Amino acid sequence: MTEETFDVVVIGSGPVGENAAARAVQGGLTAALVEHERFGGECSFWACIPSKALLRPGNALAAARRVRGVSAADSLDPTAVFKRRDYFTGKGDDSGQVDWARGAGIEPIRGHARITGEREITVDGERVLRARHAVVVCTGSVPRTPDIPGLAEAPTWTSRDATASGEVPKRLAVVGGGVVGAEMAQAWVRLGARVDLIVTGPRPLPRYPDFAGDAVAEGLRADGVEMHLNSGLTRVSDVDGSARLELRGGEVLTADRVLVATGRRPATDDLGLESVGLPAGRPLAVDDSGRVSEVDGGWLYAAGDVTGRALLTHQGKYAARVVGDVIAARAAGRPVEGTPWSRYTSTADHHAVPQVVFTDPEVASVGLAGPVDGAPHRVVDIDIDVAGASLHADGYAGKARIVVDTEREVLVGVTFVGQDVAELLHSATIAIVGEVPLDRLWHAVPSFPTISEVWLRLLETYGL
Repeated sequence: MTEETFDVVVIGSGPVGENAAARAVQGGLTAALVEHERFGGECSFWACIPSKALLRPGNALAAARRVRGVSAADSLDPTAVFKRRDYFTGKGDDSGQVDWARGAGIEPIRGHARITGEREITVDGERVLRARHAVVVCTGSVPRTPDIPGLAEAPTWTSRDATASGEVPKRLAVVGGGVVGAEMAQAWVRLGARVDLIVTGPRPLPRYPDFAGDAVAEGLRADGVEMHLNSGLTRVSDVDGSARLELRGGEVLTADRVLVATGRRPATDDLGLESVGLPAGRPLAVDDSGRVSEVDGGWLYAAGDVTGRALLTHQGKYAARVVGDVIAARAAGRPVEGTPWSRYTSTADHHAVPQVVFTDPEVASVGLAGPVDGAPHRVVDIDIDVAGASLHADGYAGKARIVVDTEREVLVGVTFVGQDVAELLHSATIAIVGEVPLDRLWHAVPSFPTISEVWLRLLETYGL
């Protein structure tokens, strides 16, 4: 059994792990990055990148059709779409990510890592890595599979299968109306599948304002998705290679593939957490510096989905940058400020988490989706009906919401729904993080004619 020592050992080489290791190295430390699958992680090969590569062609075609005078194809070419997706994922080749790690001064190590003691990691049972200062867990999350009779034996897809497939199923059933379910339902119906979307509530995207879920549902229906709302899957049977789905209320569907998109859970099942007194299968609770709260000695950190705080790649990368900086500062004996919004605290996790749902229409949100009971909040909802939107697409339909803290007169939440509203989101994020007073935000004049004119209309409706 071989032994090696680094200042920091990071488990999990997705964007979160890469950022944690890179920031530690930039702070003057040595770092090892351990990965048991592909360097680059879920986002690069199975999630963010391939899913958006599948969605973008359909969104672009739909956008072209909304502008008179533009000739557009009747349908997508699935072969070309898959080829473009494979370009972005490298067909699973992670050699570029490995080269990046080495170029950044990080030692990439391939194998399954388990924590086997304080500041000790064992890879594949035979290679021991010791950390002088810290171990960082960045193992992400895995799909949460519901306990439905017959589901395990049916021809199912996970989210990975849905983003990696090179064939269009004739009939696809999607179970779950969250972000993954809504996005993949639209991607595959536009690629030519017949899609049934099974949603437990009255609309998809239940964590967003009702108008967002309703708009996305309308967009899905317009593309031909069959919506089964206030429903649920009760039993699945394999019938000659196809899935027979029994829904709540007695409805029966048949599908060639069943995409199970019912959420994700932290990937902590086989990390050896029991060796340091932590239960497996649960999120790692961390403070705002990324330090795992329940482990003595202050050497174990975590960032990203594995903490259960904000299951988004960009938010995990943000937390990882904080973790890397914190570890480097503490190793050098420098004081680590625990004050909100310092470089050593992931304060935005609590106040300003931005997210885009890349459906058509898009949903872009940051901060609160609505008022909080007992808080001094006022909500302003308007249609996105400005010159920039009208020029952007014929018959442009969209909505915008701001949530205002009326005591401080600052924004605490913004939601946009409509074509291409993702590009509006960072301005909202800056306004919330910067706590820009509304009377100052009034002087941020939006360019004419752009969809950003909606900011002026929102502030006018508020009363400025």
